[in-house]
Amino acid sequence: MLVNALMFGVEIAAGLKSGSVSLLADAIDFFGDAANYALTLAVLNLSPAWRARAAIVKAASMLGFGVLVLGRTGWSALHGIAPEPATMGAVGALALAANVGVAALLYAFRQGDANLRGVWLCSRNDAIGNLAVMLAAVGVFGTGTAWPDLAVALVMAALAISAGWSVMREALRELAEHTHV
Repeated sequence: MLVNALMFGVEIAAGLKSGSVSLLADAIDFFGDAANYALTLAVLNLSPAWRARAAIVKAASMLGFGVLVLGRTGWSALHGIAPEPATMGAVGALALAANVGVAALLYAFRQGDANLRGVWLCSRNDAIGNLAVMLAAVGVFGTGTAWPDLAVALVMAALAISAGWSVMREALRELAEHTHV
């Protein structure tokens, strides 16, 4: 949770400084993950029905993140300029190290209930997103255009929406199981 909160601040600053939509998208995701981890800890010892409800909140936040990133990417496609690739690459590498460490800690929970699975999926998606940000930095450097950055932001949005739907379906199934006695 603390790693994600710290990386949120780092990536917001770097995304604004560099003009990178993919870094801003990843920063928002770090913030959402920190909040989701706090929620997971808050409901860890509650009933399965309450954990499923918490997973529904997490799924909704993943879906909301995906939609927000889609909107920001569209706006940047119309109004943006090419971001600064060196900052993108360096911060992407730092974020990757942070997310791989967190994902390794959470790997054992990847097959847990929807609440725990949602936490692991967030970290897994973040590591994938960080690799993509680093590739986008190379693409921006090579082309001098914003399109690699925008493409990565779209992929990050798709990952968030896909994971959100997956967790939502599982959480709704679990909630139905645990509220019908």
